Amino acid sequence: MYARLLCTFKIMIETKTSQELMQLEDKYGAHNYHPLPVVLSRGEGVYVWDVEGKRYFDFLSSYSAVNQGHCHPRLVSAMKGQMETLTLTSRAFYNDQLGEYEKYMSEYFGYDKILPMNTGVEAVETAMKLCRKWAYQKKGIPEHSAKIIFAEQNFHGRTLAVISASVDPDARNEYGPYMPGIELVPYNDIEALRTALQDPHIAGFLVEPIQGEAGVVVPDEGYLASAKKLCEEANALFIADEVQTGIARTGKLLATCGNCDCNKSCEKRPEVKADILILGKALSGGMMPVSAVLADDHIMMCIKPGEHGSTFGGNPLACAVAKEALEVVRDEALAENAQRLGEIFRARMQGVVNKTNIASLTRGKGLLNAVVINDSPESKTAWNICIALRDQGLLAKPTHGNIIRFAPPLVMTEEQLHECCDIIEKVLLKFDA
Repeated sequence: MYARLLCTFKIMIETKTSQELMQLEDKYGAHNYHPLPVVLSRGEGVYVWDVEGKRYFDFLSSYSAVNQGHCHPRLVSAMKGQMETLTLTSRAFYNDQLGEYEKYMSEYFGYDKILPMNTGVEAVETAMKLCRKWAYQKKGIPEHSAKIIFAEQNFHGRTLAVISASVDPDARNEYGPYMPGIELVPYNDIEALRTALQDPHIAGFLVEPIQGEAGVVVPDEGYLASAKKLCEEANALFIADEVQTGIARTGKLLATCGNCDCNKSCEKRPEVKADILILGKALSGGMMPVSAVLADDHIMMCIKPGEHGSTFGGNPLACAVAKEALEVVRDEALAENAQRLGEIFRARMQGVVNKTNIASLTRGKGLLNAVVINDSPESKTAWNICIALRDQGLLAKPTHGNIIRFAPPLVMTEEQLHECCDIIEKVLLKFDA
């Protein structure tokens, strides 16, 4: 008893305040992020706690990485079990988890093969390389001539290849020269895509089904299906970056599923099936970086041994956690919950938009939503609203200046959602006064 009390007392003495911890990051860390001023030390389900013990609703979900909720007990158990057995072999050897995981993933999403990676942007780069390989080997594009079309206002990460397709000055400025072989078209513009695809050197079209970082921009009904059809006609690959929108976030297993009528288990009948599917974030439930690229054999087999890889990609720990993360999505019907709660959330927020001047628009799908603040992108209004939300026990963050993204863990209950909507409405009404 005495030893336990002494240990607790020692921890209390050594624990730093939020201000002290933020100062440490500011002094010793690169200044490549501008976090909301809150220091988190614990998470469970839809909640996180700061170092002083205050509890918050998490309405960002680590950019949709913790769809299954913080520290889901099944994921913690799967991770602990594998950590005590084998964590890494590299791909120099086989391991007893990878083959089972690859079979599981291929059957779960309906593709012949998976190429496992770690971070989302690694998976995007992998898809770009795979697309180019296919273009040279199967489409017959002359070497060094392949082009990939991207949508404007995209966000696929921050590597040199990906920012070459970006129009965001913060992502691009002073990082050139940029990678050639990239074409840009306006998002949600079928005619612009049709024109771009007339170039015989186009290898593929890489697009987010919903543009998350741009402010949860949802395309017109039928846009993705039309884009896929145009790609088929032009013999170009349709590549879906579902790193953020995938794994039940938008109310379906994938955003490209569209208006499918599958029940609890995916029946492999999506409205649009990407030629190359990119996954990440919630693939591990936020436990560790896990990403994947999926495609059928005629595409995936263009890459041969030694032509692409990753020391950590497909490690046993990642395989065990990712399988359990997807089982949780299925067993707890998280896509259905996201669909139902998303409709409630948008209805509540639309009610706020209708009776105030502070918010001009609400949009989204499933539990990936945004409220557009009625001010310029250069204003501090959205940031100040997020500070006020923090003070009321809810964490969200602006994107593109005047847009607030709301994306809670998919394990949220209806009662919790209404409590959060009450907080958001209270704060917005205060700013409208």
